[in-house]
Amino acid sequence: MNTPALRGGLLALFAATLFGVSTPLVQYFGKGLGALSTAALLYAGAAVAGTLLRRPAQQEASLQRSDLGRVLAVVAFGAVIGPVALAWGLQRASGASASLMLTLEALFTAVLAWRLYRETMDARVWAAMGLLLAGGVLLILGQGRLGETQFAGMLAVLLAAAAWGIDNTLSRALAERDPGQVVLVKTALGATVTALLALVFAEPLPGLRAAAGLLAVGATGYGLSLRFYLLAQRAFGAARTGSVFAFAPFIGALLALGMGDRSVSWLIGAGGLLMLGGVLLHLMESHGHAHAHAAMDHEHAHGHADGHHTHRHEPMPEESHSHRHHHEPLQHAHPHVPDAHHLHRH
Repeated sequence: MNTPALRGGLLALFAATLFGVSTPLVQYFGKGLGALSTAALLYAGAAVAGTLLRRPAQQEASLQRSDLGRVLAVVAFGAVIGPVALAWGLQRASGASASLMLTLEALFTAVLAWRLYRETMDARVWAAMGLLLAGGVLLILGQGRLGETQFAGMLAVLLAAAAWGIDNTLSRALAERDPGQVVLVKTALGATVTALLALVFAEPLPGLRAAAGLLAVGATGYGLSLRFYLLAQRAFGAARTGSVFAFAPFIGALLALGMGDRSVSWLIGAGGLLMLGGVLLHLMESHGHAHAHAAMDHEHAHGHADGHHTHRHEPMPEESHSHRHHHEPLQHAHPHVPDAHHLHRH
């Protein structure tokens, strides 16, 4: 899998599939539970997955003390605000519509990545973002026709999409760290904070079936999915990962329909089609030109077959490994995406 966009795209699709399936399942198992309790169980399950997904330390770059502020921000937006808002919204909105609304996470991620990391946004990408935004407006209008409760639920899901967009963008700087460690720290802290808040607000305790279901959904849809997402960001940047990940809501909407959701109107259907068009348009992007790499020193997991890591070892390792290394100045041309080595301006 030598094409970075293909490798990153497949990783993002794996993440999208796992997360997409999770949304209607959260609605199903979370019926009658508080939003904080639901979020705590989801991230407790994800923390278990994070523990099991750790790789040997020498193969990945560990979190540093300098990452603390960013990790806490990621926990606040991605493991507290996002899941709590989604759980609250799913109690009040159609599962299919809520799933589709989460497509706007890609819009928030792409715009923030463009502003903060200077990731390339050409006319095709802006057109894709426009279709996503238009689709989101139609979804809100469609749910608004069903009553104030549905409308409030959709606004909560919109808040979750915005929170996870911020989370995705902040996580970009952690993509070169050990993804298993990032998943474990983020999910364990998120589960702890939301569980404590659930106790403070005296939310009802879940039954055994609901707790087991939400733990399993959290392990796959939040823990394993987050690992794939971080690896995809490492491969081809935050904006493109967010756009491919936008397939997740369509998977969730299809599952919600299969589980009996019949609240889809023509406005919601039209919004979904616009969003699907935006995702497909973005995936058609192809980018390559002559570019220069300045000398740099950094640490991340890497191999020696990508044309960028030319330093020597005795003996040369065959597998991916991590250590601090130096890049000599280099100029060449090849298809590329905004990963850690391709953040040049256009």
